[in-house]
Amino acid sequence: MNYLAHLYLSDNDPLVMVGNFIGDHVKGKRFLRYPDRVQTGILLHRHIDTYTDAHPVFRESSGCFREGYRRYSGVVGDIIYDHLLAAQWSNYSNESLKSFVNKSHRILMRHYFSLPPRVKQFLPFLIKSRRLENYQTFEGVERTLRIMSANSSLPEHTDYALQQLEKHYDLLTEQFNRFMADMIDSSHHFLETSGRTQSFEHSEVS
Repeated sequence: MNYLAHLYLSDNDPLVMVGNFIGDHVKGKRFLRYPDRVQTGILLHRHIDTYTDAHPVFRESSGCFREGYRRYSGVVGDIIYDHLLAAQWSNYSNESLKSFVNKSHRILMRHYFSLPPRVKQFLPFLIKSRRLENYQTFEGVERTLRIMSANSSLPEHTDYALQQLEKHYDLLTEQFNRFMADMIDSSHHFLETSGRTQSFEHSEVS
């Protein structure tokens, strides 16, 4: 799961959203430096990543990209799942995608000076480019993959990824919806056992 899904799975709690957003950039016990609810978000982020990587349905989805990306196929799977969440947003939330993204931007900027340095660097560009909202389009997926290829060890096989996405779109959509039902339940349980109150608002996926 990528940034949009992590924010969505944060129980509409601003501090949990902050922690879940920065989770990749807070290693080891450094999470203890943050307020309690931000800590919960960081630990939720780790739970989501572990759960996702081990889930057989996500592994099936990532397999669609394995020939071109090999060990990075899961990274591409994360991006594709954010796209599928954005593309079906009205099935998962009563709040519009634009409204949710705007709210998320405001929350993150409100806590800007407590964010890890790497997040401070990329957050303004992420906001300006409307990346979270643009995940819903193929163009947004393409832009994200090209940015990641230019700034990380992800191979530049964007054209291949888009071809696979188009070829297997119906299958990937069905797999995502099955996975997401499990992921929501698992996040609910994690937050419940962490003392958080659940408030996910999502409608039935047809």
